[in-house]
Amino acid sequence: METWPVPLPALREAVLNAVVHKDYTSGAPIQISVYADKLMIWNSGRLSPEWTVERLLGKHASAPFNPDVANAFFRGGQIESWGRGIERMVQACLDAGLQAPVLQLEDGGVWVMFAFVPAKPLVRGEKWGEKWGEKWGEKATATRMALLQAMRRNPQISTVALAAVAGMASTSGVEKHLKALREAGCIRRVGPAKGGTWEVIEDIL
Repeated sequence: METWPVPLPALREAVLNAVVHKDYTSGAPIQISVYADKLMIWNSGRLSPEWTVERLLGKHASAPFNPDVANAFFRGGQIESWGRGIERMVQACLDAGLQAPVLQLEDGGVWVMFAFVPAKPLVRGEKWGEKWGEKWGEKATATRMALLQAMRRNPQISTVALAAVAGMASTSGVEKHLKALREAGCIRRVGPAKGGTWEVIEDIL
């Protein structure tokens, strides 16, 4: 059976998003670039200043740049639910064992990049078990391993999405786990709280 380097559902959602959110007054076409190790999609969609990568990756309301185009796709059965395109795109990649797509906002357009490299599994080593298992307890350690796995697969993941990974209804609980991981030297935040990324420190594991 042929294996796609990018899961078809994720690629489909990315193209649909580009068509629905494109700024058709710009005259610039949607661009799809394929390389040996990645696939990149760019469109000339514009976002309001309050929209950030973190907000797009988290739970958000649907605000299509072209509501009539979006409605046509919805009525045609191409869009199953409003406001979940990016969430479905990310989940399709994670389910396939791939890294989550990277979103980048820039003046005049939006990039979506799919890496062809599988997400390397995060395995609890002997050092981790001895040092943190006894200190944190098995339940907390398992939760924090799941958070590390999620941050490694998707460095742009929001605290809202991390709370979902941990099975928590709010972000207050996951913040305590993130604080413990920071204090242990397992993670660091690169860039601002909004728009930054997570970095998992490999040596500590």
